[in-house]
Amino acid sequence: MWPVRDEQGRVRAVANWGFDMSAEYWARQRLLLLGAASRGIGQTLDVVSTAEELARTSVPGFVDLVTVDLFEEVLRGDEPPLSATFTVDGTLTLRRAGRYGAKGEAQQRTEPLPPVRYSPDAVAVRCLASGRSTVQLAAEPGPGGEWGFGPGLAADPAHWPPGNPVIDGSIAATGLTGRITVPLLARGTLLGVAAFARSERPESFTADDLILAEELAAKTAVAIDNARRYTREHTTALTLQRSLLPQRLPGQQAIEVACGYLPAGASAGVGGDWFDVIPLSGARVALVVGDVVGHGLHASASMGRLRTAVRTLADVDLPPEELLTHLDDLVMHLPSGLTPEGPYESTGEAGATCLYAVYDPVSRRCSLASAGHPLPLLIGPDGTAVPVPARPGPPLGIGGLPFEAAELELPEGSLLALYTDGLVENRERDVDQGTAELFQVLSRPADSLDALCDAAMQAMLPDHRSDDAALLLARPHALSPDHVAVWEVEPDTAQVPLARKFAVDRLTAWGLDEAAFVTELVVSELVTNAIKYGRPPIRLRLIRDTSLICEVSDASDTSPHLRRARIFDEGGRGLMLVAQLTQRWGTRHSAGGKTIWCAQALGGP
Repeated sequence: MWPVRDEQGRVRAVANWGFDMSAEYWARQRLLLLGAASRGIGQTLDVVSTAEELARTSVPGFVDLVTVDLFEEVLRGDEPPLSATFTVDGTLTLRRAGRYGAKGEAQQRTEPLPPVRYSPDAVAVRCLASGRSTVQLAAEPGPGGEWGFGPGLAADPAHWPPGNPVIDGSIAATGLTGRITVPLLARGTLLGVAAFARSERPESFTADDLILAEELAAKTAVAIDNARRYTREHTTALTLQRSLLPQRLPGQQAIEVACGYLPAGASAGVGGDWFDVIPLSGARVALVVGDVVGHGLHASASMGRLRTAVRTLADVDLPPEELLTHLDDLVMHLPSGLTPEGPYESTGEAGATCLYAVYDPVSRRCSLASAGHPLPLLIGPDGTAVPVPARPGPPLGIGGLPFEAAELELPEGSLLALYTDGLVENRERDVDQGTAELFQVLSRPADSLDALCDAAMQAMLPDHRSDDAALLLARPHALSPDHVAVWEVEPDTAQVPLARKFAVDRLTAWGLDEAAFVTELVVSELVTNAIKYGRPPIRLRLIRDTSLICEVSDASDTSPHLRRARIFDEGGRGLMLVAQLTQRWGTRHSAGGKTIWCAQALGGP
């Protein structure tokens, strides 16, 4: 403002000049809103949370009500459908992933999310089909309506995109003055639709409001698609992890087992924790637990390779320290390889740990070795902790360092707990404290071993886990002496009939007469081979377990080989007959020689 003077300098008037900065002000408000959206949308890799973030960011600064509806495939992490699929009644069903209003009303998250059904002529369906936004106004904008959220381009109707706005008086019946429906499109894929509505404020939407809504929807669509892809990867890794873990633990008379496994939280990703129970020859059983450092598909795949390798090596009946040595050598050779594009180098299973234990119910002895894995927790029958005299070796993949085995006796009624570090260690407690807490939980009485395992998993693990956790509980049982028969064989072929008679008499005492014929044949072949090709001392042992086990041991370390005899050969058919008449057979080496064993079902071959 300034005075207007005449030639004599007298004030004759007051002049006033003004500049309308509304457009710049509202443009700045839109930028602030977009900045808040950039910071607030996509903070979590969760589809529903991302949809809720869009709704809360837009209210009340921009609109009064926001709804976000997504295809159900997006919520599962699958690929969205290429086109809208209508049901038999002619409706399109989406899932309401987010809703928030200016009065603070928010949708309560439920599972499954509430369905929203659209008719074929609904605005949302048309937006999904065309891939373009639609602006609905309850009435023609009145004077000054173009100043709603700032004039900008709205002052010129020519800046509206073709077909917008649509005057639709029907939305007034729902209490709305305007609604912008925007398809959620990311990387060329339709994920769903978002609706921005006004009901409390009188001003109409402008062309700039449409631009802002599309910017918000674009940011949200990319964040939702990222969350969808992560959900798919997490689900795939979890499915792979669970499929590679034992679905059902084998039944064993030697040991009662229960297991528990929980993956890490969705933000951390599935890890590589695993466990296994492997039946071995001689009624023995192997207990295995391991951990692969890292998360995601790579950790799950690495875990699967290690578990397969352990099962293969366990089938050879290697002692725990030798098995870990072979496993360590295998891990060292896994990282390098060839692809069609040439050689590659990867991290492999570096950082993997494993604990392997073998329990013999006849002697009640347990031998174990650790490759960088926490030692098991042994609780005696009286509830006290029993120290495990073992030292963990280096993690797998280091190479060059030996693994030491320890042997201990497991009393009847004791409890052996094998676990991964994710069960006892987190940000709030160290390993020693976690192990002490696990001991306290496992010392409490429980109705069953499964109930005790569930109670331990629930008590030890927080709601938000950063690592996988696995727990394998084993309660060993001693095999009754009445179920084991041993006979020392003199190195003379005249002892073969006596060995057959010893086996038949024992089967008669056990009430297994139906297995006598096959057992006679097996004993005859194995004892004859031990006398002819082995070295004394020779021992025959029969074990009645879930199957009938026949073992012949001698001091020679040469292994027999299964071969097919030719037509005119006078020998060479013994092991072939044994393999055909029994369920399984094999060779087990020890420091004092070898043992040839076979197992047949109780009730016939």
